[in-house]
Amino acid sequence: MAFPRRVYTQDEVRRAKSLIDGGYRHRLRIIGSPEFKSKVKDALSLIKEAGRYDFLRRNIRAIVEIEGLSQLREAEASIWMNRYAVEDPFEAAGFIIQKAWQMDAYLRGVLYYGHVGETAAVSVRISFLRELKAKSRDPKVREECERRLRLWEESKLL
Repeated sequence: MAFPRRVYTQDEVRRAKSLIDGGYRHRLRIIGSPEFKSKVKDALSLIKEAGRYDFLRRNIRAIVEIEGLSQLREAEASIWMNRYAVEDPFEAAGFIIQKAWQMDAYLRGVLYYGHVGETAAVSVRISFLRELKAKSRDPKVREECERRLRLWEESKLL
């Protein structure tokens, strides 16, 4: 059975979830300018280093460069990102993992938007930084993760 072209109706969502639960993984496509592709690949290298690439491929089919607002496109199982969203590989990687988690929640029928969903999505982003820090052998990557984790912790206190 092929993965549905779109993931919109209950039947399409059920079929997509069944395939993913059975081991299906997307062949992740990056669609955009050469500069966009290069920057997304930088973010993907951090995702791979953290051990989250399989999770990403399970939920996301493509990352597409757009001119507008960066967002998850559930019906397409894709992430639309503008060029500003990929400037910083750590922010881009966190955003991609957050959207992959939201797609996973969409397929499971779990609330992934609104206050509850956004709070959970931020937690996913923070746990990604913790995983990357723990698994990276590069001291610069670990330092940057630590710095960003401190910023997240400080923002909680505000």
